[in-house]
Formats: sequence, C-alpha cells, structure tokens
Amino acid sequence: MNYLFRTLLLLSLLTAGLLPEAAAQRGGGGQRPERLSQLENARVAYITQKVSLTPEQAQKFWPVYNEFTGKRRDLNQRLRQLRPSQTDGLSDQQLRDNLNQSFKLRQQDIELEKDYFEKFQRVISVRQVAALFLAERQFTREVLKRVANRPGPQGMADE
Repeated sequence: MNYLFRTLLLLSLLTAGLLPEAAAQRGGGGQRPERLSQLENARVAYITQKVSLTPEQAQKFWPVYNEFTGKRRDLNQRLRQLRPSQTDGLSDQQLRDNLNQSFKLRQQDIELEKDYFEKFQRVISVRQVAALFLAERQFTREVLKRVANRPGPQGMADE
C-alpha cells in the first residue's frame, strides 16, 4: 500500500507540472489533448489516493463525480462570460444585470455542491466526502503554484 501511495503521489506531482505546457498549446498543436489528459489522470490519481477509494467505491464514485464536475464546469464557464475585462462599454444597467446573474450562478454552484454532497454520500462515507473537497482544493492549489512558479509566458514569474 505504501508503494501504491508513493506511486500515485509521484504521478500526480509530476503530471501537475504539465498544466503550463497544456495552456501554452491553446493556440493549436497536437499535444494539448494529451497533456490535458495527463493532468486529468494525475487529478484522478490524487483524489483516489487522498479519498482512499477502494476499487469498488471508485467504480461507483467516478461517474457521479464526473457528472458533478461537468455541471460545475458549465456554471464556471457561464460565470466567466459575465466578467468582461473591460466594463467601460457597459451601461450601469448591464453591469447590474451581470452582477445579479453572477450572484445567481454562484448560488447555483452552492446548491450543486450541496446536492452532490448527498449523492456522494450514497457511494462513499461522509469522511471521504470531506477528504474529497479538501483534495480538490489541494490539487488545484498545487497546480496553480506550479504554474505561477514557472518562468516564461505561462507563469507569473516575468510579470
């Protein structure tokens, strides 16, 4: 088990460093899907290890989790569309409408999380659900830290 833990942790840490290269490929190139796939595999390994999923639990958990992340991704995309970088061209009413819509979407995200909190408990324990939410934040934090520490245009080191 210790070997499995170290292997999964190493895989997740190594692959987490691939996000900047994946972001750099947005303009095209055949490596982007492969790198994003590697990052996704690292996330799966990281969460599986941190949540201590058994193979039986994993088989039931991942379809529910993938459904959850798909819905959350959709909400986040809609939220980003409401946050233009320039607000000068918008009227006060448009800004007000965008902010109100943003509040509604964030509330929907909270409701989604509460709904899936219940769904997750049907396939894993409440302790594992708590570990899941923590693992998601830790994985994201680690990836963002690696992106920020990378030199060059992908990271924030030159800014």
